[in-house]
Amino acid sequence: QVQLVESGGGLAQAGGSLRLSCAASGRSTARIAMGWFRQAPREEREFVAGITWNNAATIYGDSVKGRFTLSRDSGENTVYLQMNNLKPEDTAIYFCVADQSLVTLKLPNSGAKLWGKGTLVTVSA
Repeated sequence: QVQLVESGGGLAQAGGSLRLSCAASGRSTARIAMGWFRQAPREEREFVAGITWNNAATIYGDSVKGRFTLSRDSGENTVYLQMNNLKPEDTAIYFCVADQSLVTLKLPNSGAKLWGKGTLVTVSA
């Protein structure tokens, strides 16, 4: 079973930056797609970004394009979400996710998707 452990959440001011990390451990971690969802209070979960197991492709949600960058250290099975030019509307719990492919990764209700416990990001105006 794959386990996902997030780190790096916290408080930032609008216009500032934060970096989130997610480490995958356990069996069968080598060829999984990984990425992030987020959920703001009273909102549905929103896809943020995803990357293939071999760094061949990266996709982003429309609300974060141009501001967030997802990267992956395949040797360490760790993904990093660099968040720049943060806005108050980026305030949410950020969940690391893993799935069999990038196509299913961005679907919130994919049956095979694994979720981390989440890390809180708060952006003040």
